[in-house]
Amino acid sequence: MTDDDRDDPPTGRLRIDKWLWYARFFKTRSLAAKICNDGGVRLSGAVVSKAHAAVKPGDVLTFAQGRHIRVVKVVALGTRRGPAPEAQALYDDLAPPVAEERLEDPYRAPGAGRPTKRDRRAIDALLGEGE
Repeated sequence: MTDDDRDDPPTGRLRIDKWLWYARFFKTRSLAAKICNDGGVRLSGAVVSKAHAAVKPGDVLTFAQGRHIRVVKVVALGTRRGPAPEAQALYDDLAPPVAEERLEDPYRAPGAGRPTKRDRRAIDALLGEGE
């Protein structure tokens, strides 16, 4: 058995840490493995506690990525960590992350510059901060 034989996915399945890395959800495979080993990934509703759990097309994965919860459906397994368009073809995003809403001052128009010290104190009083 050569090294190449060990890296081939057996019978349409692939390690979950490899798949998360191939799909570019995590920058390194060791980071993907750590998330899996810590129980931070659900595979079709069941908590995954080992990085060697196998995924197959049709499985639904739920995991935290940054401050967002990602829900993706595995479409293909992949054979390498390729460019982003190739990685995006491996999954369907069932719950894409929403853009974060910024807390804007209701009294100032967007782009009106920085608030003055007086404005800052008024904003803090309105929000109940600085007490």
